[in-house]
Amino acid sequence: MKMKSITFLDRTTGKTITETPPSEGLLKFLYDNPFGKTAVLPLAKRKLISEIYGRKMNKAASTKKITGFVNQLGIDMSESVKSIEEFTSFNDFFYRKLKPNARPIGSGFVSPGDGKLLAFENVSDVHNFFVKGRKFTLPEFLNDANLAEKHKDSSMLILRLAPNDYHRYHFPYAGTPSEMTKIKGHYYSVSPYALASNFTKVFCENKREYCLLDTPDKGEMVIAPVGATMVGSIIETYHANQPVKKGDEMGYFAFGGSTIVVLVNKNKLTIDADILENTRNKIETFVKMGETIGQ
Repeated sequence: MKMKSITFLDRTTGKTITETPPSEGLLKFLYDNPFGKTAVLPLAKRKLISEIYGRKMNKAASTKKITGFVNQLGIDMSESVKSIEEFTSFNDFFYRKLKPNARPIGSGFVSPGDGKLLAFENVSDVHNFFVKGRKFTLPEFLNDANLAEKHKDSSMLILRLAPNDYHRYHFPYAGTPSEMTKIKGHYYSVSPYALASNFTKVFCENKREYCLLDTPDKGEMVIAPVGATMVGSIIETYHANQPVKKGDEMGYFAFGGSTIVVLVNKNKLTIDADILENTRNKIETFVKMGETIGQ
């Protein structure tokens, strides 16, 4: 999948939109330039770089960056609980809470967050999409052979959050969640520039964690937040082993791009046809948290 520009389909308007993420030039250099790959990428993925930048984004002085960021990326601040003047740091703004009515919870199976969605009826279809590099395997991603065997034929949803997206993530269905299983790793970017040629490396070597959501009618789901460049933290806010409602908050990411991966029994979930069709055409679909994406 070669991307000269990052485009996605806005599901609400039906329009194709070109995305220009912050640090686009840096990402192109890191992932398209041979020198960037060999000399700079090993530094950019390291935890130390993300932690240093994360600490910078927690300082009060970082609030100076908020207004420019909002204006540049056209972020709708009318949805935010806090106004720009009320944030105590850039990270406080970055993982801002939204007003209760900002994201209505739809019927059926809903998106766990705001972002660009790819959906595969079977995990094995992923490699046909990201054809470059080594083959993606669930045992490597989950770091658990038994769990991977249980979900080897599951449907897989990949929700990519750009820096301008709402960065809290929620449960896509009602059930009872387990504790998080944490897997140490690097901090590769999840930009399409990175995914196009490094999909397996990104998803199987990045820091990630997952919980198992036991549901009454769709079996066990795997919900896995994946960290990325400049994401110093994945913070869970739910209580394990206590029932949750669809749309309840699960956690949030600190500054940077990031991803949510969901695995669901393919015999118990019918993914919306338009999302599957867009994925087959190698186009991401922009969805919002709580929006129905399947039944």
